[in-house]
Amino acid sequence: MKKIKILISTLILASIISCKDEFLNVQPLGVLSEANLSNKVGVDLVLTGAYSLMDGVQTNVNSAFGDWQGAADNWVYGSVASDDAYKGSNAGDQPEISVIEAYNHTPDLVHFRGKWRAVYDGVARTNDVILLSAKATDMTDAEKQLVIAQARTLRGHFHFEARKMFGKVPYIDDKTYNPSDANSTKVSNTDEIWPKIEEDLKFGYANLPSRWAGVPGRTTKWAAAALLAKAMLFQGKYSEAKPILEDIVNNGGFRLMPKYGENYRTSTNNNAESIFEVQFSVNDGAAISNNGNRGGTLNYPYGGGALTTCCGFFQPSQSLANAFKTTADGLPITDPATADLPMDNSQAFTGPIDPRIDHTLGRDGVPYLDWGIHNPLYIRDRAYAGGFSPKKSSPLRSENGSLTWSNNPRQNANNYRMIKLSHVILWLAECEVEVGSLERARTLVNQIRNRAANPEGFVTMPNGTPAGNYVIKPYTSAWTDKTVAREAVRTEIRLEFGMEGHRFFDLVRWGIADQVLNRYLEIESNKRTYLKGSRFIKGKHEYFPIPNQEILNSSKNGQPTLKQNQGY
Repeated sequence: MKKIKILISTLILASIISCKDEFLNVQPLGVLSEANLSNKVGVDLVLTGAYSLMDGVQTNVNSAFGDWQGAADNWVYGSVASDDAYKGSNAGDQPEISVIEAYNHTPDLVHFRGKWRAVYDGVARTNDVILLSAKATDMTDAEKQLVIAQARTLRGHFHFEARKMFGKVPYIDDKTYNPSDANSTKVSNTDEIWPKIEEDLKFGYANLPSRWAGVPGRTTKWAAAALLAKAMLFQGKYSEAKPILEDIVNNGGFRLMPKYGENYRTSTNNNAESIFEVQFSVNDGAAISNNGNRGGTLNYPYGGGALTTCCGFFQPSQSLANAFKTTADGLPITDPATADLPMDNSQAFTGPIDPRIDHTLGRDGVPYLDWGIHNPLYIRDRAYAGGFSPKKSSPLRSENGSLTWSNNPRQNANNYRMIKLSHVILWLAECEVEVGSLERARTLVNQIRNRAANPEGFVTMPNGTPAGNYVIKPYTSAWTDKTVAREAVRTEIRLEFGMEGHRFFDLVRWGIADQVLNRYLEIESNKRTYLKGSRFIKGKHEYFPIPNQEILNSSKNGQPTLKQNQGY
């Protein structure tokens, strides 16, 4: 589904001079009125506008808010704020991200307001859809229900994003929201909104079709189900999530792609594994590259022949690289203090390694897609942020100009797969560990590992040989210890979804963020000196601060309706 950025302008006319009354009733040019949109075509346009905010990039692209602040993949908040990635680039570029990375963030950072605006603009658009559909006389009840089910699923998604980012946040639905009353959305954030999120997603699960013929990108029954189950996992409701996940696995019609890397290429957008996918497009007639992956516009190698000489952000951490080392038996090494995987191609590493590493990060001596062999010139400042490059969202050289924006190859059409069948399988493994069968959990994890072990999916050198000593095998011994099984599932989730913006939120929902991240900081601060003295504070840093400006904007009768998070 191509995205359409809908710009609805408001013209306010005021005059202190006398004039005819009729002048005040003239419809201003450039305004789409409620009457214009209260029909089948108008409702679909506004719904498309709601979908367009799935990428997190707002319509005011030239504003003070960077494209990446609300990015759908949450690379700043979900990966850089975790042990998966560094800000990258150099010390002076985008310093706010460095502040977030070191857990020194404050409520006045522009990044947080950018994310807040992105998700609540999305909420507003979904509510517009529901209100307009109620007034559309040329739509059948069945058509309205389909539109409302899509809007409510998207509304559940946007509120989910707000909830996992900021903790206690307001829930704003079509009964609360009045587009004619600016005070209608000034509601308290003291109530827990998980029940409301679940209501929206259950409505989508019950009323959406399993597929939309020829229209990728729309929410489906299975997308709503996966989001619902994920919301339950965030609350520790494993028994409730488990049957929903089983329904998706057994009846959703999805399958794992044979090769792991097929989940990260533009040519395999909307593939058989994808359940909920953010759509990007390029060279589609838009005056500017609004519809490409604008949220990831910084996240490419700095030079060395790959893409353009910019920007070198979002560099994988040494911790993440080390996590891909395996034992001789092909199982993960879980000790965070293991010897570092070399980042310099003058230090050859011949030990066993998980093949997913070379789909997840660029490292010296290994092909960087089809751009050439990754080398030190790909990195902007090695001393600052190490020697690894992001890889999953990058386009191929062969796609340059066709599946990338013609004037900027960093804008590409490589979709963001927000939820895949692999997520569902590993979430189901989590549920089995907590409330089901440890052996069933092992079987599910092995499905993922067996796919990764497919040699046809290995990254190869120009001569056709594997680019590393790839050794990955399934777990063959029975799982009998719940603690060991839980750690194995969590490790698999990190390896399978590294650099996809989930890690921080997973650590928080598992209740281990302080343990893992403070150990990470202790080790990494010896390599990345800017992390010296950084510390994750339990009870504070699990959530980001509510933007100061939004608290001020929430004032009603002289008092703010929003309350700041603990510790800020």
